[in-house]
Amino acid sequence: MNAIDLNTADIGSSLPEVTFGPISRATLALYAGASGDHNPAHIDIDFARNAGLPDVFAHGMLSFGVLTRVVTQWAGVAALREFGARFVSITQVHDKISCKATIIERFEAGGETRLRLAVVATAQDGRETLNGDAVVALA
Repeated sequence: MNAIDLNTADIGSSLPEVTFGPISRATLALYAGASGDHNPAHIDIDFARNAGLPDVFAHGMLSFGVLTRVVTQWAGVAALREFGARFVSITQVHDKISCKATIIERFEAGGETRLRLAVVATAQDGRETLNGDAVVALA
């Protein structure tokens, strides 16, 4: 995909995709340690199965963090004004996640020209795991 210039980007333009995974048990263990989120549903297969789940699953904030990269790698962290997402399905062990963003609005706020982007994280089977929007300020 060609790079899109932040200041001349048009509504409907898509940002370069960010992919992550496949999600491994090691990734989940490392994330649990780094985040302090040691919920056994993310790291203990016996616990997950006793809860009626087929396996452990990824921390929601791990997926959220990867989704933010599609915006911050393009616009930079300093340009980020808002970021919100809804968790719509579980990110399973072994999922490979594709994160995409599309510019949906250009507007003025706080003395800045800003862009609103629709963001979505999707697993390799087409299952949407997160969706939401982000706002960035133009330089």
